[in-house]
Amino acid sequence: MKLSVVIVNYNVEHFLEQCLTSVYQALKDIEAEVFVVDNNSVDGSVAMVKQRFPDVILIDNKDNVGFAKANNQAIRQSTGEFILLLNPDTVVEENTFRKVLGFMDATPDAGGLGVMMVDGKGHFLPESKRGLPTPEVSFFKIFGLAALFPGSKRFGKYHLTYLDKHEIHQVDVLSGAFMLLRRETVDKTGLLDEAFFMYGEDIDLSYRILKAGYKNYYYPETRIIHYKGESTKKSSANYVFVFYNAMMIFARKHYAREKLRLFLFIINIAIYFRAGLALLARFVKRIFLPVFDMAAIGAGLYIISDVWQHRIIFPNGGQFPEDILKMGLAAYLLVWISSAFLNGGYDKPIRLKKLIQGIAIGTGIILIGYSLLPEAFRFSRAIILLGAAWTLLFYILSRLFFHVMKFNSMTFAGSQSKRIVIVGQTDEAHRVKQIMDKAGIEMSYLHYVSPNGNGFEGEPYGRLSQLDEIVEIYKINEIVFCSKNIPSHDIISIMSGFPHKHIEFKIAPPESLYIIGSNNINHPGDYYVYNINNISRAENLRRKRLLDLNMSVVLLAFSPLLIFLMRRPLGFFLNIFRVLLGLRSWVGFNLTIPLDHKLPRLKKGILNPVDFVRKPIDNPETIDNLNILYARDYKVWNDIQIVLKAFRSLGR
Repeated sequence: MKLSVVIVNYNVEHFLEQCLTSVYQALKDIEAEVFVVDNNSVDGSVAMVKQRFPDVILIDNKDNVGFAKANNQAIRQSTGEFILLLNPDTVVEENTFRKVLGFMDATPDAGGLGVMMVDGKGHFLPESKRGLPTPEVSFFKIFGLAALFPGSKRFGKYHLTYLDKHEIHQVDVLSGAFMLLRRETVDKTGLLDEAFFMYGEDIDLSYRILKAGYKNYYYPETRIIHYKGESTKKSSANYVFVFYNAMMIFARKHYAREKLRLFLFIINIAIYFRAGLALLARFVKRIFLPVFDMAAIGAGLYIISDVWQHRIIFPNGGQFPEDILKMGLAAYLLVWISSAFLNGGYDKPIRLKKLIQGIAIGTGIILIGYSLLPEAFRFSRAIILLGAAWTLLFYILSRLFFHVMKFNSMTFAGSQSKRIVIVGQTDEAHRVKQIMDKAGIEMSYLHYVSPNGNGFEGEPYGRLSQLDEIVEIYKINEIVFCSKNIPSHDIISIMSGFPHKHIEFKIAPPESLYIIGSNNINHPGDYYVYNINNISRAENLRRKRLLDLNMSVVLLAFSPLLIFLMRRPLGFFLNIFRVLLGLRSWVGFNLTIPLDHKLPRLKKGILNPVDFVRKPIDNPETIDNLNILYARDYKVWNDIQIVLKAFRSLGR
């Protein structure tokens, strides 16, 4: 056996399928075996591998045992002369394995090899080549000197930025995303150190390869796409602690006592420095906009109330009770902000319709609450109406400003309508177009590009050699590649060399019902799938919660009459307050059957999709299908229909 490919997977089904497709395309005429070690995924990865790739040697762990241990499980079973550790969020070129194996055969001192990696936009990933994280190198990286002086041999050692990325080099550290190892090297150095749960194990093994007398090589004559989620992870304090803890394990294992003290001192500083920055950045990012809105709207409400009472109500002196007025204005502000949020007014892209709905609903809630207050606590409906008008005007003007300034990627939904090119042959390109249609993708323009020059009858199309001109003339902002019709090598070349860096790139694997996005693995919104309007989307969860609250308020208001219709009156009252407190939802899944898959996380429901049928169902398969249908294409109207059908069971 020439090559053993080992892929450790955890809940990235779509990426894994695309990775395996590219792996098998690259393994033609190579004697090889492919292992997938699944660390207890719940997203259907295991079932997908069994169905789509029956030749894969699947190790189905019942726990997440970590990256190092999972790789070792497969390495122990493997028989290849070379072992490749490969991340599931990668795409390899068709000639990648042939080229790297040829280099290793011709370079007997090579113990390990890494390749050039690019992200989903074609940008070079600097971790393709790295130096050892010595105390000095770590200090320069942590405090930004490496970024300030990338061409310096002294400061640029972490990512070896002073080395030409297009030339073969000896390097210290290989990336675990693509790590080709000679078996005799692994036999001599040992397996991955399982003390590293995540991060650091590739640095440790790379260092042991060097200590064993072998060399590590950076080989840029082939490339892979790596949809890494590093940009998202590094903004997480948890990432900081896990990553730097791995560095501590490495230091304690390999550094002498004096050097260790210095390294641990630097690492401890880095942990608190980076973790503090990460927490502060996330906190500021999350609260800035609501706090800004609250301050501006609150100031406007104060001015409105002051002018109204002193110029209109009490022109000759006097005022509303100050404490009551302050509490009332604070309550109005909270209701409007909360209602706008729950209606999706803070989603990206900006949708004015959601903001208007939110303010309208909030105003209705305020007016209803106001009418129920004792006379002593009322001061003026006019302030409510003027406040609502000011709140709506502020939201519109502020979002228009954000849109013009492109602040924090906040732009209006209509402005993000996609102008798309699909690169593929006729049948496959039309199949991909259907996926996008079913996913609800808004396209203002669509153009086809044929890799072989064959035309699309009655539709705008061009040849691959014209792609650059097509993008320029038609102002294209997204390119979708049909990987069935265009080689991975060509896809990566186009992505890496394309001059229009505003372009989004996506890849549609053959025979799949999704299209992989171009940003990174932590942004599931960057791929398109059938039935994309599933219940786990943030906006759907908010709509569901808002419906629960509104329905509970209405049921409570009319409970003196409705209680006579309920089969369990006491349970009806208890359920109203359970839903108001967020402990239950009026509609959830039917959990009376055992499941061999995981449904989206929802609060336990009073009712469930089976109640819509109005007759007993005890067939587990039917119940499961009803659950899936409910989760797959959620609409608020679905919940309303279920409640109406099973109204008398609300006390369940």
